[in-house]
This record gives sequence, structure tokens and C-alpha cells, in this order.
Amino acid sequence: MGLVGVTGATGGIGGRVARSLAAAGVAQRLLVRDATRAPDLGEIVQAAYGVDASEALAGVQTLLMVSGAEAVDRLDQHRAFIDAAAAAGVEHIVYTSFVGARPDAAFTLVRDHAATEEHIRASGMTYTLLRDNLYADFLPGMAGDDGVIRGPAGDGRAAAVARDDVAAVAAVVLMEPRSHANAVYELTGPDALTFAEMAEIIREVTGRQVSYYNETLDEAYASRAHYGAPDWMVEAWVSTYTAVASGEMQEVSDDIARVTGRPAMSFADVVRSVA
Repeated sequence: MGLVGVTGATGGIGGRVARSLAAAGVAQRLLVRDATRAPDLGEIVQAAYGVDASEALAGVQTLLMVSGAEAVDRLDQHRAFIDAAAAAGVEHIVYTSFVGARPDAAFTLVRDHAATEEHIRASGMTYTLLRDNLYADFLPGMAGDDGVIRGPAGDGRAAAVARDDVAAVAAVVLMEPRSHANAVYELTGPDALTFAEMAEIIREVTGRQVSYYNETLDEAYASRAHYGAPDWMVEAWVSTYTAVASGEMQEVSDDIARVTGRPAMSFADVVRSVA
């Protein structure tokens, strides 16, 4: 297996993966922006996307690349990090992408994932692409203080996935990279649900009065204007919902079960685990 590099170890996916690898006794290097926040689970090296990370990646054979934080230059950051990995001799890269990754995706941030995937394919490294659906853990927090989830998703459905399941797949792949060379996995929950159905499940599991309001596009932009976010970010927020409305997140896959040997967590189970 060789040395495994893990990015995002202070976050939700990378941290879970790092804990799984440590429990399995895997030698790993945690590549983090802030070493003071890194978990004590292996060698810790300070590194960041968008700068030359080839020295930090030296000796790494298999690499988990968790997609970077939303930024106007995120794609440039991704490309620089991929180039550094290839230059450092990384043999296999595992990238957390998004379902429906293509240049014309309705969800604007997904277009960055599509371009990142293409750069990985052209890098010469073998790869595994983990195309995640919306994170089910995050969805209860989309309700405002009034308990209402607002967005122009209509009756569209999303097969939201647990971060635990995404991390479990990533850990398996990192420990057996040759078995997953150049594979693309669609990581989804077991059911595709509307936002109204998700709100009902949150209500039943937690007792919190949560509902869904189907905004018009004008309402969606107006209700987010007070945040003062740049236009590209507001567009990303709104397009999350319009992508659901268009059916881009409704396909259900059994890839989690095929890779890990256990079924994906249901939305109710995820809500129960984070309630």
C-alpha cells in the first residue's frame, strides 16, 4: 500500500477517513493548512491547495484529495495540487467529486468537479472518483430559525448520502487502490427524497417543526441577498435547488454497498445520528 496522504483531516470527510486508517494501522501523512488543528493520527505536514505542495507530497503513494472549499479560484487550486501530486510521484489519487459531474451541470459548483476530474485523468496517475450526492448530515441545518427549508427545488428528488458512508468508501479504496483503479463511484443514499419528504423525516425524528417552502427563482435570489455574498456564491446556493428540480441528484446507486459490503444509511438514520 505504501504511505497514504490524507487532505482535509480537520474536516468531516478527511477526519473520518484518517480515523479509519489509523484504526487499521495504516501509515498516513495528514496534509493540513493548520497543523495545530490536526488530529494526532499520523505524520502531520502543513500544505495547501493553490501552492506548490510537491515537497509535502514526497513519498506519498496513494492520496485522498478532498475537494477544496468553495472559492472563485477553486479549480485553479485543484489543478495546482494535482500537478504537485503527479510531480511528487503519487501513484493513485482518490478525489471527492459530485454526482452529475459535467461541464454544463445545473449546480454551478459541479462544473469545477467535472474540470477537476478531467485534469486528474490527464495527470498520468491512476484514480478513483467518488461522486457524492448532497450530504444528508448537512440538510437538517438548511432549515432557518423558523424551521423552514427554502429553495426552488419543486418536487425534485435527491439521494442524499451520509458522510460516514463516503468516508467508509474512501478508506476501503485507499487501502486497496489497485482494486479500484480508474473507477468512478456514485455515492448516494438508498432513497431519493423530495425536500418536503426530508422535512417530514426531520420532523418525525427530532420533533422539530421543519417544513419546506418551494421558492420561485426571484424569491430564492431575494431571500439570500442579505448575506452580501458574491454573485457566483449566490448562484451556487440557488442552483443547488434548481439542480434537484431538474433531476440531477435523483439517481440511486448501490456503489456504497458494493465497495463496503454494507448498505448505505437511510436519511432517517443519518438525522437520528446527528440529532
